[in-house]
Amino acid sequence: MRKFKTESKKLLDLMINSIYTNREIFLRELISNASDAEDKLYFKSLTDKSIKLKKDDLVIRVSFDEGARTITVSDSGIGMTAEELEKNLGVIAHSDSLEFKQAQEAAALEAAEGAKGKASKSKKKPTSAAVDIIGQFGVGFYSSFMVASKVRVLSKAYGQDQAWAWESDGIEGYTISPAEKEGHGTDVILTIKENTDEDNYDSYLTEPGLKELIRRYSNYVRYPVQMECMHQRKLDLPEDAPEDAIPEWETYYETETINSMVPIWKRRKQDVKQEEYNEFYKSQFHDFADPARTITVHAEGAISYDVLMFIPSRPPFDLYSKDYKKGLELYRSNVLIMDKCEDLLPDHYNFVRGVVDSQDLTLNISRETLQQNNQLRAIAKKIESKITGELSAMCKNEREAYEEFFENFGRGLKFGIYTSYGAFASELAPLLLFYSAKQEKMITFDEYLEAAADGQEAIYYAAGEDLDRLAKMPMVTSVVGKGYDVLLCTQDVDEFCLQTMMQYQEKQLLNVAGGDLGLESEADKEAAEAATEANAELFAAMKEALGERVVKVAVSTRLTDAPAALTAQGPVSLEMEKIMAQMPDAQGIKSERVLEINAQHPVFEVLKKAQKNNHDKLVSYTNILYNQALLVEGLPVEDPVAFSQAICDLMK
Repeated sequence: MRKFKTESKKLLDLMINSIYTNREIFLRELISNASDAEDKLYFKSLTDKSIKLKKDDLVIRVSFDEGARTITVSDSGIGMTAEELEKNLGVIAHSDSLEFKQAQEAAALEAAEGAKGKASKSKKKPTSAAVDIIGQFGVGFYSSFMVASKVRVLSKAYGQDQAWAWESDGIEGYTISPAEKEGHGTDVILTIKENTDEDNYDSYLTEPGLKELIRRYSNYVRYPVQMECMHQRKLDLPEDAPEDAIPEWETYYETETINSMVPIWKRRKQDVKQEEYNEFYKSQFHDFADPARTITVHAEGAISYDVLMFIPSRPPFDLYSKDYKKGLELYRSNVLIMDKCEDLLPDHYNFVRGVVDSQDLTLNISRETLQQNNQLRAIAKKIESKITGELSAMCKNEREAYEEFFENFGRGLKFGIYTSYGAFASELAPLLLFYSAKQEKMITFDEYLEAAADGQEAIYYAAGEDLDRLAKMPMVTSVVGKGYDVLLCTQDVDEFCLQTMMQYQEKQLLNVAGGDLGLESEADKEAAEAATEANAELFAAMKEALGERVVKVAVSTRLTDAPAALTAQGPVSLEMEKIMAQMPDAQGIKSERVLEINAQHPVFEVLKKAQKNNHDKLVSYTNILYNQALLVEGLPVEDPVAFSQAICDLMK
């Protein structure tokens, strides 16, 4: 036995117990190594005309023996000599695949430098897209010891007569000895560990278990991954069999190709039918409905990659739960690296599903995460821009479909503006839709401004829970009555989003239930000031009756039909107060309420008479008006019993 050196033993222990976090990737690593071995033979055949390869020669086979507790991964690739087994498997972290790739790139560079004419002047790095070798670090093989108590590698190099066997338990050392093998290539035979109280290794010794791992991690390896799969068929009964005879079943085995090989995202978009994209989406992301939109990206440059994304036609049930995890599937050279790479999607596009595949990604030693996040950031930036562009086109050209999309996912776009403190406003604000009180349909900000009155300096909105009630609110009807549109906002995030934005296209976003909207004429302002001054004692008495419930009582310059209304001054609106009251950590947050009185309404004369003749009646009237204003705003009456009694007393 050739013993591992002390340093190698420590490194091997690190490989098995620390570097990999998910033991089921052992099969991915072995299949990737097999694919690399077949790549090497294929590339060798391009320059060595003596190598005659047929279409079916390069195949990867996976088999298992439940009784012997073995799993075998076989390839028909270039194989290894005894010296190569020693170098590749006896020296931990030596990557023959990386050496091969570097040699190919060096050859390509030399050829490019020696070329004449246009090619010699090119400053572009010579591409080695064809040399798409998966292995880089020379450690993937050792992931086998996470599930195996012993590993035997039987290999015969192409063109050699002698086969060799490498064996190890992953603890003390390894042996290399002569062996017998039909044909060139390599067989990796794992003796699977016995089950423990914590770990069930038997799950790898089943046909369904191995199929699932192949399809999950190696579905798009370029060579066929085949298994002998068990099937059953019902035998025909003899003609003279009794009517109640039980039919017999025959078990037989058939070779099946488990993987798809050519990923749909590598095919040209014009060569793929939408039905194919739909089927891929539904099977890959476990949805019953077709996607609302399919998005593809093919990028070449400093980092080349392919992207296939889908916008679902309906939100997943857990989209807004804390357990929902965003992200796209990340592949490197068709091999799955991460189920959900969160860094590829911003939070406001968390509903997008899809895959990203690049052979240029720099992975860490376990190939489970990335080393250079700047590569991901470059891809993520392009993905975000592409999604935004697709949604913008959908909004302009497929309005009905976009409105359905927005109903499902628009809340997330608004949260994207709010949670980023407005950083994404320029990107997301043009995608937002709100209901127009004037046009009575969903519109964008741009459509609002297109229909705005000449010289209009602001975009007006109202926030509440219900469209019908919002449309009837005094402050809304007042603004609409002056010829201005009002956006009716019914989602809890709406006002937070709009306050974060502050403006759109240099137009202020103003809540009609807020402070001065600037819509009053000078005559209206002068009349309000005069009424306030003439009735200063009345307003002081009403403020005293309401106490700290309001910061002031004032004459309104905007009410037309309603006798009174509640507005708010300061950053917290009435609707925001209502929403925050439902949050466990926001108790006690109040708006600065203002009771506005319509000086042109008959009720105002009643108030003036009560102030002169009956103070108690003024207090009662003031409370009734205040509580009515609360109800109109959808806020709870603080003392319903007292309110009811006050109305009864008034009726008497």
